[in-house]
Amino acid sequence: MLMEHPARIGKYDVEAFLGGGMSRVYRAQDSVLGRHVAIKILTDAAAGDREAKDRFLREARLASSIAHDNIIAVYDFGEDSGRPFMVMELLEGESLREAIRNQRTGDVARKLRIALQVARAIAHIHSRKIIHRDIKPENIHLDVEGRAKLMDFGIAKSEDTQLTGVGLTLGTPFYMSPEQVLGQDVTTQADVYGFGVLMYELFTENKPVHGTTIEQVFDQIVNQAPDLEPLHEARMPPATIDLVHQCLAKQPDKRPRGMRIICEALEEILGPGAIRLRPAAQVSAPRPVQPRVRAGMRGELPEFLRSLPAPLRTPGGLMAITALAMLAVILVIYLLFFSRA
Repeated sequence: MLMEHPARIGKYDVEAFLGGGMSRVYRAQDSVLGRHVAIKILTDAAAGDREAKDRFLREARLASSIAHDNIIAVYDFGEDSGRPFMVMELLEGESLREAIRNQRTGDVARKLRIALQVARAIAHIHSRKIIHRDIKPENIHLDVEGRAKLMDFGIAKSEDTQLTGVGLTLGTPFYMSPEQVLGQDVTTQADVYGFGVLMYELFTENKPVHGTTIEQVFDQIVNQAPDLEPLHEARMPPATIDLVHQCLAKQPDKRPRGMRIICEALEEILGPGAIRLRPAAQVSAPRPVQPRVRAGMRGELPEFLRSLPAPLRTPGGLMAITALAMLAVILVIYLLFFSRA
């Protein structure tokens, strides 16, 4: 069977090739359940590499154990003619990389909502003792409803799993933490650093690290402080700039202690609108705040009311004025009635 376009993988009828390199991704239909899915399968060359095959199977096991609105769902995995494959939900939309490149990430509030969803996804896998180790825009998908989904657990590992050799430095160079570059023990704090790089790029469309060689990139990651000026130019809220700065700290213990703290910080920055992000399927733009006045009095206040002191222009103040006016009318009627008696 030719790897370029297999007709069938397991019980799945292949419909189209979607992309890939060492592994290929296809659109397919489950012949039993009838639903459309995405199938990721190793190429013949990769399947013959013991380390690549083990890493693929580890990704399938890790990803299939996770259920979260902001993480791609893995339904099944197995082998077909000696090639391991995994079956995932079929996502419509685009990667965060494409959205950044085409300037489709929206305004500051929209960017913050994307960041919050990604932070929640990372916090969830950390609660499952899983470290992603490759947080970058290519591994975030934005669906047609604006929901962010974390993908690709190819180099993720459980906290109790020890990887040796090349496994210690796997990752995309620009998004690697200093401890990954130095081959030190990698904890969940590496994902905090990667999230800081992702936020920097989300707002500025540029990475905080530049270089034409691996040596230059690694030197900047380990030794040079990030330039925060582009964050100010992007009109990021000051609290967000501080958060990104903390995430990019060289020492793991200087970064925010876990993604839950980052989620709380982003929710506070977003304000009440962040509440509607739970669950992620309900993500929507905050509704316009309606004037806080009684029905029948919405819109611009009359001139004589606008001239009142500020405390009296509030709903409580207007109610007090109305009550006093009614009492005055009653008093006048009372006095007129008894003056004639």
